[in-house]
Amino acid sequence: MKRSLKGLGAASIVALAAVASPAFAAGTQSGTTITNIVTVNYKVGGINQTAEEASDTLTVDRKVNLTVAENGNTTTQVSPGQTSAVTAFTVTNTSNDTLDLGLEVSQLSGGSAAHGGMDTFDVTNLKMYLDVNGDGLLDDGDTLITTGYLDEVAPDTNIKVLVVGDIPVTPETGDVAGVRLTATALAGGSAGSQGAVLTETTGANTSGVDTVFVDTNANGNIARDGKDFATDDYTVLAAALTAVKSSRVISDPQNGTSDPKAIPGAVIQYCIAITNAVGSATATNVVVTDPVPTGLTFVPGSIHVNGTVHSSGVCQGDGSAGGDYTGTTVTGPLTDLAAGQTRTVVFQATVD
Repeated sequence: MKRSLKGLGAASIVALAAVASPAFAAGTQSGTTITNIVTVNYKVGGINQTAEEASDTLTVDRKVNLTVAENGNTTTQVSPGQTSAVTAFTVTNTSNDTLDLGLEVSQLSGGSAAHGGMDTFDVTNLKMYLDVNGDGLLDDGDTLITTGYLDEVAPDTNIKVLVVGDIPVTPETGDVAGVRLTATALAGGSAGSQGAVLTETTGANTSGVDTVFVDTNANGNIARDGKDFATDDYTVLAAALTAVKSSRVISDPQNGTSDPKAIPGAVIQYCIAITNAVGSATATNVVVTDPVPTGLTFVPGSIHVNGTVHSSGVCQGDGSAGGDYTGTTVTGPLTDLAAGQTRTVVFQATVD
């Protein structure tokens, strides 16, 4: 994913990212005046008289409702040290009025995460982006939300928002970080400036535009507070490598290969076995380095990589020739290690 992205103002943000549908759910626009006229026709002495009319006008009040929903209903799988890890949300204005929507991203502090497990660590460098093309990925066309709110969101408009953060290098497989996106209803009507937080109208219905909150307590929200939130989480899948080093005497000048002993001139074969635990992420660019200690002399051409440990536990050096010996250090690059795989580096040295 690319990170060289450009921040835009709130008005530009909504213009780029809004996915609007016809205003069916929100209902009649607030502030609309509805006039009802009644006509009374009658006669006197069989002659039609001038009809009488009466009218009544009401003003449609503001119904405030908004929702924040996680996209995909699954955790975001990440690696330790990963940057710009993405969780995706949809913010919807289902009010019958154009609103500004305040946005705030926060982190859980312990407790249950959205998709199982417990919140155990925090991500860093949290930011919000507008997902302009709605694909749930951080692309060059997505825009950084620098204002903390969405400007002039029309009724029945969906806004795709990405929450993006960096994963520390310390978490291990199964560790979880939960994040929450909260939207707050703000007064609209003035493009380019953030509206005030809305409050409900108390008391009896007035002749003007009253405000009524209708948001619910779904997913742990508080009913009728003019806010809504949703949570998502990052789950770490790390590689879990273990190394086991063993040696065996191949031959000695006195006994040859028949029960050889580690006397001067004996050939020692070293095996370094690297295993990636079951259930872990694939480890890439695995390189083994092993300094040859004083008292041993490296046998040129003896390095073999990507071999196996036999069922007997003996490492035979059955990998392919490769690796490098520079100065006093053996270097053995291995292929990628998937979960549950073991690869070996084998080399030989003689006892001085």
